[in-house]
Amino acid sequence: MCYDGSYNAVIFPMSDSSEKTNPKKPTPSNCLIGATISGSLGYALYTLTGSIIQTFASKPLTSSNPLVLRIGSLVRTLVTGVASLGTFVFFFVAFGLILLAIQLLIQKEETTES
Repeated sequence: MCYDGSYNAVIFPMSDSSEKTNPKKPTPSNCLIGATISGSLGYALYTLTGSIIQTFASKPLTSSNPLVLRIGSLVRTLVTGVASLGTFVFFFVAFGLILLAIQLLIQKEETTES
């Protein structure tokens, strides 16, 4: 970043387009490590979601105001939904990484046979 002396002008140098990095190709072991991490986080969120649901079920909303009951119900629904969505996302990523590892193993066997 360079300052050219004017009040509002900051010059950012253009990145060299010839410096493209080649990403590492996935390996089955990398996929399985990622699936283990994602599955562990999914399981942690699953247990957290269960405890959230248990807590909400054991403590009913107590109010005579219908607006308070609606807002409380909305907040409980949103908290439960976000926790469930996080659980689903992590388990789905783990499942996809396991499938990718299987696909890479199959492709590796096909290339060694031919």
